[in-house]
Amino acid sequence: MARQTHHVVHDPNGGWNVKRGGAQRASGHYATKEEAIKAGRIISQNQGTEFLIHGLNGRIQSSDSHGNDPYPPKG
Repeated sequence: MARQTHHVVHDPNGGWNVKRGGAQRASGHYATKEEAIKAGRIISQNQGTEFLIHGLNGRIQSSDSHGNDPYPPKG
């Protein structure tokens, strides 16, 4: 089963968007990347999804797993 994801991506018209993986429309639009990350992290935590942060070039800069991680670390 594929992991559900949320992404912070640059909007070509300015600002940053939070999008669910595979969605056409943004869940939210924000003026700054920091605002988008804060809002996206809350959305991702609430929905238990993988959270991916992209740079201006579209490449993934970092990710966080919220929810059922298939490979949890052993404590």
